[in-house]
Amino acid sequence: MTKKLFLFLTLVCFSLFSKAQIGEDKVGAWYMYFWNTQFKESQWGLQGDIQYRNWNLIGDLEQLLLRGGITYTPKTANIKFTLGYGNITTGAFGSDADDTVNESRIYQEALFPSKVGNRLYFNHRIRYEQRWVENQDFRTRYRYNLFLNVPLNQSEISKGAIYLALYNELFLNGERNIGDNRRVELFDRNRTYLGLGYSLSPKVNIQLGYMRQVTDNWGKNQLQFSLHHKI
Repeated sequence: MTKKLFLFLTLVCFSLFSKAQIGEDKVGAWYMYFWNTQFKESQWGLQGDIQYRNWNLIGDLEQLLLRGGITYTPKTANIKFTLGYGNITTGAFGSDADDTVNESRIYQEALFPSKVGNRLYFNHRIRYEQRWVENQDFRTRYRYNLFLNVPLNQSEISKGAIYLALYNELFLNGERNIGDNRRVELFDRNRTYLGLGYSLSPKVNIQLGYMRQVTDNWGKNQLQFSLHHKI
């Protein structure tokens, strides 16, 4: 009985300590800039994003993500393909700025929009990632994101539109063994987002929203501030 009680208390303490390590009770913040451009009279283009993610509102680095890729839009299908590269610096919760892990990532994705009725604008994104994470074996990951934008004051997301923005993204790991007898679960994480957007011009939208991220070990709430720019 004593051994069982000791084991139970140890597990509880470990659980509490693990949660404290990433600050589940604190709201984080992500500051993001997304851009894309299409070459004139061409099916080719470029896109990318810069994301500064914090464990708190600002100052405690969660991730700095720099990503960009080349896009191709077929003439015969309403779909966009991307081949890209990302560089990610990940920080530990509450640690000093030097305690970071670096990652290089190549990704391929397909994005295809659809519209239901007059105001439901969907985007489906499928992404496959090849990941080289510091001190880990080569990894891959599969992602599916369903976006939904709903204009509130007009039927289209054009200049002056106020719109509701929602998404849900599921992440699944490919390789499960990551080296040194370490193993990850098939389920990597899920993100659910609800935000409000405003169209400043035909080429610039801004959003403010709230995202809940759940991994196989922890869950955390994040504010998101994003700028979406067509160059």
